Amino acid sequence: MKSVPVLAIAGYLGAGKTTLLNHLLRNSRGVRIGALVNDFGAVNIDAMLVAGQVDAMASLSNGCICCAVDAEEAGEMLGKLAAVKPRLDLIVVEASGLAEPAALARTIATADDKRYHYAGLVLVVDAVESARGDLGHSVRVADLVVLNKADQVSADELAAVRAKVATLSPRVPIVPTEFGRLDPALLIDPSEQAPRAGQLSLDEMLWADHEHDEHEHAAFQSVEFISETPLDPRRFMAFLQNRPAGLYRAKGFVDFGAAGSGRKFVMQLVGSSLRFEKQRWGSGEPHRTALVFIGTEMCADSVRDALAECVSVPGENDEQGILGVLRYVG
Repeated sequence: MKSVPVLAIAGYLGAGKTTLLNHLLRNSRGVRIGALVNDFGAVNIDAMLVAGQVDAMASLSNGCICCAVDAEEAGEMLGKLAAVKPRLDLIVVEASGLAEPAALARTIATADDKRYHYAGLVLVVDAVESARGDLGHSVRVADLVVLNKADQVSADELAAVRAKVATLSPRVPIVPTEFGRLDPALLIDPSEQAPRAGQLSLDEMLWADHEHDEHEHAAFQSVEFISETPLDPRRFMAFLQNRPAGLYRAKGFVDFGAAGSGRKFVMQLVGSSLRFEKQRWGSGEPHRTALVFIGTEMCADSVRDALAECVSVPGENDEQGILGVLRYVG
């Protein structure tokens, strides 16, 4: 059974987490989404707000997922959602505004359950409140920062909040939003259950959807990379570990040539979460690397130049280089 990605949404009370989740559910483009909603109180208001829009839901009340609720209980609920039939494409955990993001991420990432895996943490920041006060330390563990209520502050105030975020985490992607309207393409993929003929194309990996509002697309960019020559696994892993500022997602196929025993490596990168899956090349399928990188304010030429440095050099024989990749094979 394929592992289901679990995306965490965190942020202070009133920042707009539920608004973002509802927007995601209403614009899921056929993706089956399950939600684990964690509200602190006897009446779980957030669960009521998302009810009826989600494909499967569980809720934790009277406690915080990262502390008061036993991690084993949270893991059990995530496991149940991951086992829902037909299979979910994504599980979203919306944490209480009282939750500590680092502990939330650790609770999901350290769960020993092959039915699901941690797929990053989105931190929703209230641009209005953050313009006046301290952001705290949550930004340091975020894989994506959503500056919500950006329309309610001046351009100078918004720039000041962005500068605060960059000071705490220089490489984290930052996306300003109004009413949590973040392009879902940044967080979710089209459903794998949708009919598709042949191999996934580079255009499909770009999640192209011309029906989206133009302002949503303006928030992020995509950079594609294709190489007919196999990549050096050690150099490629060094690139991922020192990724360009603003890079949030990457996916596609990697050819490591003989170092990868002639297999195709399907890669999924979301924030700090990296996964590879080894597959056989299809009959007649060209052995090549085809990747798409998604992020904010990236320098496309710099990304491509750095990737070009990852191409294998004839005659080099680094037998141990592939071990760094195999650590992330699901």
